[in-house]
Amino acid sequence: MSKYTVNNSTIESILGWIHAGEIAIPEIQRPFVWNASKVRDLMDSLYRGFPVGYIITWRNPDTKLKDGTQAIGKKILIDGQQRITALTAALLGQEVVRADYKKKRIRIAFNPIEERFEVANPAIEKDSAWISDIASFFQPQFNLFEFVNNYCQQNEGVDSNQTGKVVNHLVNIRFSSLGMIELSHELDIETVTEIFIRINSQGVVLSQADFAMSKIAVNESYNGINIRKMIDYFCHLAKNPADYEAIRANDTTFSSTDYFQKIKWIKNHTESLYVPDYSDLLRVAFTFKFLRGKLANLVSLLSGRDFETREYKEEIAEDSFKILEEGELSDAFWSNILVSRLNTSVTSSPFFHLFLMAQIRSNDKAFLSKATEIKHLIEERGDLHHIFPKKYLQSNGFNNRNQYNQIANYVYTQQEINIVIKHKSPDIYMKEVEEQCNKKTVKYGEIQSIDELLENLESNCIPSDIFSMNASNYELFLEERRKLMTKKIRDFYLNL
Repeated sequence: MSKYTVNNSTIESILGWIHAGEIAIPEIQRPFVWNASKVRDLMDSLYRGFPVGYIITWRNPDTKLKDGTQAIGKKILIDGQQRITALTAALLGQEVVRADYKKKRIRIAFNPIEERFEVANPAIEKDSAWISDIASFFQPQFNLFEFVNNYCQQNEGVDSNQTGKVVNHLVNIRFSSLGMIELSHELDIETVTEIFIRINSQGVVLSQADFAMSKIAVNESYNGINIRKMIDYFCHLAKNPADYEAIRANDTTFSSTDYFQKIKWIKNHTESLYVPDYSDLLRVAFTFKFLRGKLANLVSLLSGRDFETREYKEEIAEDSFKILEEGELSDAFWSNILVSRLNTSVTSSPFFHLFLMAQIRSNDKAFLSKATEIKHLIEERGDLHHIFPKKYLQSNGFNNRNQYNQIANYVYTQQEINIVIKHKSPDIYMKEVEEQCNKKTVKYGEIQSIDELLENLESNCIPSDIFSMNASNYELFLEERRKLMTKKIRDFYLNL
């Protein structure tokens, strides 16, 4: 079987197939990013018979239904969305969704006398020689004879026969050819990506997450469109919360669903240290629910692939969409998965950033500090310090940096406090802090009471047993603190 086919089809046929759902637009390149002048140039190229490139589709595999019959896989548009959208905007008068999620009409004007296209503007609308919106030519009720008669009456001296030929030529651009490359479902993501890059002159690269999103978006049977929108809108609002009202107003169908209610909190969250994209969300949900890491496998599962028999089955696709939709944060995530994710020495970990976000949200004070907030130390690029001092751990056999630099051993504290702690064991310097509270001294900062000290330890997720801990308790300390950090993140999440 050929890995691809190349055909030429008319614009009218392709738009008809899209309208009928035979070709699905996954919107992986949404929103519409072309400016109006580029739409104008596309119309001009079609009018003059210039080539306008190919569109690329990737065929979904046929899947075996439970009754033994076969469901024919749809074709997914993976390259050409901007051109197709431009055609529907200019020829059919459909609105486009801009980068700010506001809908807008793009009106392309045409001058039959000069055979020239232009973006509509107020001056053109007042000039009888111009037709301010060529979409009027492609309406079912358009009458060529009636139009030519009216146009020639408004523009004295214009040749009616020539005008008729020009307008008829314009109307017939719907029969212009557009190349269509159809890729076989047997091609893997890596091959499809390579083909896409080689054909796409702009050098745009599609990721595995793009293909996963396309599979989600075009599935009408298992709520794919709402799942895709939830992921897409959440990531967009995390970065641009001001677009909330535009999304709510322009997509009333989705904004009335429970999906929208679950993500709308993000518009009020302005203290983000970490802004996820849809690749991040897909990876978290996929790893959590499917215990797999490669998004290429998610694409296969959403297509219904049975990895043992290599068949495609509808029940596998159905189950995969259900599991992915359930990829919310369950108790298993909080009690096991997140705790294990905190077992790392990488301070750039998004989970460590989440912990810091939770502390900032709670206005937590730095370790052993009564007044200095953690967010101020972060803003001033303050240092992270070891609760179990590094040199103390090294002197007790913890020489691997992955051991002493565990993020569960890190805490923000003032430099002067860290200098006083130096290389002491926690059971030693914490007893000194306790004595300070009893004697009202200020060796370790401003904390003056046991209640203030315990509150500070709790806000920094430090086990209360720290008063008696030394190197022999280090591994236990890390385990206990990871659990406390997880609880902090969970409370932060549930209170959003």
